[in-house]
Amino acid sequence: MTGQVLVVDAEPGAARQVDRPVVDVAVGVLIAADGRFLLTSRPVGKVYAGYWEFPGGKLEAGESVEQALRRELHEEIGLTIGEAQLWRDSMVDYPHALVRLHFCKVYDWSGELQMREGQQFSWEALPVRCTPILPGTVPVLEWLVLESVSASS
Repeated sequence: MTGQVLVVDAEPGAARQVDRPVVDVAVGVLIAADGRFLLTSRPVGKVYAGYWEFPGGKLEAGESVEQALRRELHEEIGLTIGEAQLWRDSMVDYPHALVRLHFCKVYDWSGELQMREGQQFSWEALPVRCTPILPGTVPVLEWLVLESVSASS
């Protein structure tokens, strides 16, 4: 997918037009019954190796977000997911790529975690212990904080 995309920068009110190809990525926010969520580290040899993120990967031609998420989570961490609830989208302008992240909440899965790309995993609660956190993951942690605050009000 290519074309101009409006990207909002971190500074309030700052926005700019970006004319680069957009890479669509399906991301799974796997939430366990106790409220903890799964983070995985980026594998050695990939951009941002060692940074922590929610698992997922690029959409292939003709795939929906849910189809890509199912494929990626099975390929990368050995899980078969149940329903994936589309939750939020976010655009991140990394130096290597302009990425549209499609975050899905997942509460149901089967299988044993297998870190098939040599990555690490951690079941986390807020505030997270893992560092460093991938920039595209930071907003999700903020959304989870906001949801926990509104749920307790």
